[in-house]
Amino acid sequence: MSDIIEILRHFSTRFNQDLAIYFPKPQGAEKRVIEAMEYSVMNGGKRLRPYLVCECANLFGVDYNTAFPAAATLEMLHSYSLIHDDLPAMDNDDLRRGKPTCHKQFDEATAILAGDGLLTAAFGYLSTALQIKPEIRLALIQLLADAAGAFGGMVAGQTLDLYAQSSGNPTEDEDIISRLEEMKTGRLLRYACEAGAVLGQASIEQRNHLISYSRKIGQAFQITDDILDREGDQKLVGKTLRKDDSQNKFTFVSYYGIEPARKLAQKLINEAITEIGCFGEKAANLQKLAQYIMDRQY
Repeated sequence: MSDIIEILRHFSTRFNQDLAIYFPKPQGAEKRVIEAMEYSVMNGGKRLRPYLVCECANLFGVDYNTAFPAAATLEMLHSYSLIHDDLPAMDNDDLRRGKPTCHKQFDEATAILAGDGLLTAAFGYLSTALQIKPEIRLALIQLLADAAGAFGGMVAGQTLDLYAQSSGNPTEDEDIISRLEEMKTGRLLRYACEAGAVLGQASIEQRNHLISYSRKIGQAFQITDDILDREGDQKLVGKTLRKDDSQNKFTFVSYYGIEPARKLAQKLINEAITEIGCFGEKAANLQKLAQYIMDRQY
């Protein structure tokens, strides 16, 4: 696993340097919200989603510079969701990536505005990414809006996460957990892989392989997060743990139990690795990434 960790570290270094250009500071008091936006986006992170955009695009010969705007704007949108997710009205978290959450570092009002600012900036920057053909840009904007929104996207998943409860019916409960993950965590991971396919003008069959891959790693990612919340080292994970049980959250672990959930995650990872075998050696890093998602400690 060490080689994929090194690959991600190298990618993150380059990505972070390029990402910084999106946050010029105005002179007035309004710079506070830009500082909060930058603090949240540049506050570490695995950069898994932007890496997926670039690596999936690379399958079709699309270089890093061309894929970068789609990767960067996805990370902005992801960071907005984390800022709002951490707020007292949502998950009420004090730590994110080992540092104070945005509303703790600044204040609640600034955090709300910083999230709003990142969301709107993401679409603004994506719409003006001149290195991407206009018709591909438009397709990406629509795809990102769908992935982030309230109609089967991330906002819908966050809503389900806040209010989902066990129905007492095992079949219904399994469906609730699957839908929650698919929308809250899975949709942005799906966007990352699908955006790479769109940038590369992939065939329908190739695009479907990447969508299937994204769904399997998305579920495994959420299962691993649920396990880490129960068993992880808070210093490594970088956020408050043992919260799912205390907040009576409905999760893969609360439904299946630790070991069955772990076995399910590994099964999904194995299927994800097989799913993109059709791309041959070009998919080697994506296959390594799938196993990293399962084995990570943070």
